[in-house]
Amino acid sequence: MIAIIIYGPPGAGKGTQAQLLAEKFDLIHFDSGKYLRELLYNPKNKNNKIIQKEKKLNEAGKLNTPSWVLKIVSGKVKEIAGLLHKGVVLSGSPRTIFEALGNLPAGQAGDKNIGLMEILEKMYSKKNIYVFKINVSENQTIKRNTHRLICSVCGTPILDMSIILPKCKNTDISQCPFCGGKFKHRFDDNKKVIITRLKEYSERTAPIVNELKKRKYKVIEIDGSPMPYKIHEKIRSFIKK
Repeated sequence: MIAIIIYGPPGAGKGTQAQLLAEKFDLIHFDSGKYLRELLYNPKNKNNKIIQKEKKLNEAGKLNTPSWVLKIVSGKVKEIAGLLHKGVVLSGSPRTIFEALGNLPAGQAGDKNIGLMEILEKMYSKKNIYVFKINVSENQTIKRNTHRLICSVCGTPILDMSIILPKCKNTDISQCPFCGGKFKHRFDDNKKVIITRLKEYSERTAPIVNELKKRKYKVIEIDGSPMPYKIHEKIRSFIKK
């Protein structure tokens, strides 16, 4: 079994690449961002004070509380590896140093908070963990996110391909080609929120990659400007069959 982590700024195509890899290598794609949004915006949780607090952070484009996220994500990874005996591909998680590596809480010597990387090592072995960072410029990120639509039924993302490939003529698509559902903008795909999310990524998520390099994990940086299938081929070339 293998574990793959895909990093990149908002709109880099992490979810798309994760899904392609899941299908190619028979992995489970755990999209932590999507999972958390579904949890935060579920009407059943409107009276849950913790979730409502986390929802406000999400609406502002800020990362959710690391300890809260780590508990949820680590639980899912243990379920995928331990109960389902499947490999996993994570798109964008862990998002903070704490989530990735854990720490020793002040005043609690010896009571270590185990980070997600340690859990992945126990479940899959370090040699079977792959970390990919998809690099996209800030301007491209803003363009992609403000032109992104998702299906209101199946959640399929649709991007104006002229944003990725300027020579590609824009095609007006009014219905999802997969299920026929109507398209909508994602609630956090506005320029103000995107800029905040970019700042959070740059200051809190991107540093994880350098730390993982120091700790001798397999970390590969990928140019995110080509078409998605080209990026997929590049990523596949680094994964041992």
